Amino acid sequence: MAVDQNKIEEERLARVTQMVLSAKAQAMAEIEGELETDLTKPLQWPVQCSMGPGLEGAIACQTKIGYVNGSQGMLYYRGYSIFDLCAYSSFEETAFLLLHGKLPSKDELEVFREKIYQDMFVPKTQRLLLSFPVEEMGPMAALRLGTNLMRQNQTFRDQDEEYYDTDAIASDEDSIAMETKPFGESKSRYEFQKHAMKRPAKASSDLVGSEEMESCYKLIGGVAAVAATIGRVRQGHIPLEPLPDLSLAGNYLYMLTGVRPTRLAERIMDISLILHADHGMNASTFASLVVASTLSDIYFSIGSGVAALSGPLHGGANVEVVGMLEEIGTPENVDKWYEARQKQKKKVVGFGHRVYKSYDPRARILGPLAELL
Repeated sequence: MAVDQNKIEEERLARVTQMVLSAKAQAMAEIEGELETDLTKPLQWPVQCSMGPGLEGAIACQTKIGYVNGSQGMLYYRGYSIFDLCAYSSFEETAFLLLHGKLPSKDELEVFREKIYQDMFVPKTQRLLLSFPVEEMGPMAALRLGTNLMRQNQTFRDQDEEYYDTDAIASDEDSIAMETKPFGESKSRYEFQKHAMKRPAKASSDLVGSEEMESCYKLIGGVAAVAATIGRVRQGHIPLEPLPDLSLAGNYLYMLTGVRPTRLAERIMDISLILHADHGMNASTFASLVVASTLSDIYFSIGSGVAALSGPLHGGANVEVVGMLEEIGTPENVDKWYEARQKQKKKVVGFGHRVYKSYDPRARILGPLAELL
């Protein structure tokens, strides 16, 4: 009897959805179904806070984009549970939600997907990147470089004397106490609003309402392509172009490995991207916001965020985990490796999280899914 491959794939995808929903049910059971609902209560500025070393406890801003509930082990994007987004949504839908504040309509999603696909073509950035010794660089160092190289099409800003207004906030106001409203506050807000209303001359769709939003789209597609290019070059292969019938997650896997991914692998990578799309005011987001607050452009801002992410106390820990797994090699080597680690009194990286005091919801989802691959 011939095996219906499509039916098998559909069953596997349905199992993925069920596993995500099972993870949600387990998380809800552990908090007895009592979610904290006070997520949108506005702060009254100025805010009093207790600060520790390294700005611990500092309140820098208020956001409607993401909410990390460390005590309950829950994560929300724009009010949507991460479990529901992983079960019923896609990365493209989630990215649209984070950018525009709402889930897309069918037509909006089609336009968005096409836009992101087109923005995965970054031949100029790839050529520039290949002029550097990428194979000798760490992955995060290469990614930071590639992100900044994407700014090549924005160099007109460096010659545009009218683009920035340095009178937004006078330098002598830097020393004003936090509780005192800066004299330049209204002007500063106007500067951001003014730039947000500038429409690029060649907007690709009605979804792109500003040059800044155009840059966001280019970064979503472009950074994925750059990351895949770095992986290819480090393996001694040439970069690949995306395929029109694959999602961003699928194209990332294809452009990285050179092999068209299975629908299962594409779906799990898609979920992984959803889980890492936002995480509140972490160090890399804060670094990006600090740079953006000086009215620097988004490419410099994201580049600084990648630089912060590369540190071993942040995303760089993931690189250490990969190195650890490569060092262990196979499951039968775990005990021997661990005993040696204990004798050397060295850390075993990859366990625990600074924010989550209960189970990290991302690990709760990805752990079971990893066993399917």
